[in-house]
Formats: sequence, C-alpha cells, structure tokens
Amino acid sequence: MIRRTALRTLTGVVVTAALALPLTQGARAAAPETAITINADGKNPFHGMELDGLRADFGLMCPAGHCAGFWSLVLTDSVMRQEFEGREFFVYAPATGEFGFFLDTDIVVRTVDHPGQVRLVDTDFMRSHPRVEVRYGDPDRPDRARVVATATTLM
Repeated sequence: MIRRTALRTLTGVVVTAALALPLTQGARAAAPETAITINADGKNPFHGMELDGLRADFGLMCPAGHCAGFWSLVLTDSVMRQEFEGREFFVYAPATGEFGFFLDTDIVVRTVDHPGQVRLVDTDFMRSHPRVEVRYGDPDRPDRARVVATATTLM
C-alpha cells in the first residue's frame, strides 16, 4: 500500500515536470535578451548619460546564494513622490518605437505598477538608443503616456 502511494506520487511529480518543461523552455525563449551589467569593480556604466528623473544605483543580487553587484537606473526621490495611480510604467525609445525592460527583483518585465519597481539594467538597450524614456500610462498607447524620466546617451 505504501509502495503504491509512493509510486503514484512519484509518477505525478514526473508527469508534472514533463508537462512543465516545454512551458518553462518556451517562457525562457520568450524572455527578452537583457544585458545586466554586473561589475565587481564598481564602475558606473551610466556615467556618460544625461539623466533627468533617474539616478544610478548600485545594488546586490543574490540568486542561489551567490551575490553579485550591479548598476541600475532608478527614479529620483522627487519623481517617486509624485502621484501615480491606475497605470503602468514602461521603458520606451521614442526614436524607434521600441520597448525596453525593467528588472523586478530578479525577473525581467516589460511594465511595473509602482515607481519603486522602476529599475533599468539593460545598458545595451539604453546605449543603442539616443534617448530612452520611462513613461507612465498605457503601453499600448505610448504616444499618450506621460514621460516621467529620461536617459540620453551623450556621444
């Protein structure tokens, strides 16, 4: 009886894992390619950018217990104090109409709901566009969204 219950439990776990594997692989494949600049030397990769409403922030990420330092851009305190209600934050490059991504804890996401979740880490995206904006509104209608912060790459 105990063997049969253990076998059923094990079979259920194996079937669940087999069904979940293609889904997780698909999710991984659909996830954006984002370059998180992890640098132990502490050099700020955003030093050559003109920032309005954003500031560089050095933080630690500890996936699986292995900590690494990384730089990101976050909203300034004055922007954080503004009223934001009912919409989403997103990263937008107005010259090309492309969207960037935020790092929410350790997950790359296209939009966030709270100003404290705005964390830009994709230096490749930001450096490949002359101007990147953090907008607040409907990502499906970026032309109507409010620009709350900008990062401009100085050449």
